[in-house]
Amino acid sequence: MRVQVVIVGAGPAGLLLGQLLLEEGISNVVLERQTAEHVLGRIRAGIIETGTVDLLNAAGMGERMRQESLIHDGIEIAFANARHRVSFRELVGRSVVVYGQTEITRDLMAGREAAGGNTVYCAEGVKLHGIDGSQPRVTYRHQNVEHSIDCDFIAGCDGYHGVSRTSIPHSALACYERTYPFGWLGIMVDEPPVSDELIYVSHDRGFALCSMRSRTRSRLYLQCSLEDRAADWPDERFYEELARRLDPAAAARLRPGKSLEKSIAPLRSFVAEPMRHGRLFLVGDAAHIVPPTGAKGLNLAASDVHYLWRGLTAHYRQNSDTALEDYSRRALARVWKAERFSWWMTSLLHRFPESSGFDRRIQEAELDYVLSSKAALASLAENYVGLPL
Repeated sequence: MRVQVVIVGAGPAGLLLGQLLLEEGISNVVLERQTAEHVLGRIRAGIIETGTVDLLNAAGMGERMRQESLIHDGIEIAFANARHRVSFRELVGRSVVVYGQTEITRDLMAGREAAGGNTVYCAEGVKLHGIDGSQPRVTYRHQNVEHSIDCDFIAGCDGYHGVSRTSIPHSALACYERTYPFGWLGIMVDEPPVSDELIYVSHDRGFALCSMRSRTRSRLYLQCSLEDRAADWPDERFYEELARRLDPAAAARLRPGKSLEKSIAPLRSFVAEPMRHGRLFLVGDAAHIVPPTGAKGLNLAASDVHYLWRGLTAHYRQNSDTALEDYSRRALARVWKAERFSWWMTSLLHRFPESSGFDRRIQEAELDYVLSSKAALASLAENYVGLPL
């Protein structure tokens, strides 16, 4: 079998790239080691930047999103028992969209099937061959049958633990990492959101976040210890702790419900560079991880897709490799800015166990400055809604 591009990983990045390439008439196959049901079962992001919305529309995947998504013109930051609104519309003239990653993945799966795109689920033992040369090849096993695909390029969209990044020699990669001494305990619940917009909470007991996926489904988070387990947090305990961290008005609107999903996610900042090695291009979590505080994970993956889609299109339509050669530099420039913003938001709002009294006072001063300075708020808004592609 031969295609122009093999895409490893059927998350939203891989499926979006595949759909955009199909729109350009560029043949591709998507390989995924998990089942389609498992991919759809992943609970992930829900805040979408304008650039990501534009890409989904370009792929023909924007109809349901336009009908069901929520437009948010700002966020709220709760500090010292009071809430302060950050108006994106007033500060930078833009907004964000609330639409769950699961729904994006569902739309992309349906779109790929309708377009006749080839997606192989339960592809086992995926291996990349010849990525340093001009004729790369991907092998895998499906239903106990060995398969081989010849291609021009490979897009590694298979996440932090995938085969793509580990196929690059260690000597060819520089990796940068910061781990955080806490996690996020998150639940999904079919209850109306506490507020019309997200509430980010800085509290002496730890960070909290009141988010949503729709007008009837809430996504709620608490900063917790990495030693905690989800089983240590029955619903009643979760809601009691969340209410302690919220301001009185928000706590009064909190409606406890049975959690549909509950998990603890560690927080990490990670970047591997360069994001290209020969004919292999790293995309999304395969190359970088950000803390969820700045709502950048899915959007960074989408910006990678944008640069790679443009590069591959120029290669096949204009016989130009300039954009492909520049892929890693352009992608990383945006990645590092998003890493900085996510690190800053995390440092601003969380309680670090090793912090001294001085550190806490500096954090309070930073929050007070940001919330009282139009210039600082504009910088926060500009980064939150997404820097230009």
